[in-house]
Amino acid sequence: MSKLVVIKRDGTEEVVEGVHGHSVMEAIRDGSIDEIIALCGGCCSCATCHVYIDPAFADRLPAMGEAENDLLEASSERRETSRLSCQISFTDALDGLRVTIAPED
Repeated sequence: MSKLVVIKRDGTEEVVEGVHGHSVMEAIRDGSIDEIIALCGGCCSCATCHVYIDPAFADRLPAMGEAENDLLEASSERRETSRLSCQISFTDALDGLRVTIAPED
């Protein structure tokens, strides 16, 4: 198991366990952080798991797919480091990943 650092909307940090092969969204949800709604359950159809990725980890992430990009395009809170946490599979290379939960749209 690896660690995932989650910065909540109020600025506080929580560390949760990331399980290899599970999504970052699942790690946040399973870590009892309720700021990620994840209405679609991780199907890349709602954008309610929007996070900002620490730029130090950007080159370790898989490329963004077209569906993810389209959903983020509709967000008024999109930034250069925006990703949908359901689309990032946790791997050992992401140990220590820091994500900030985006404001609700």
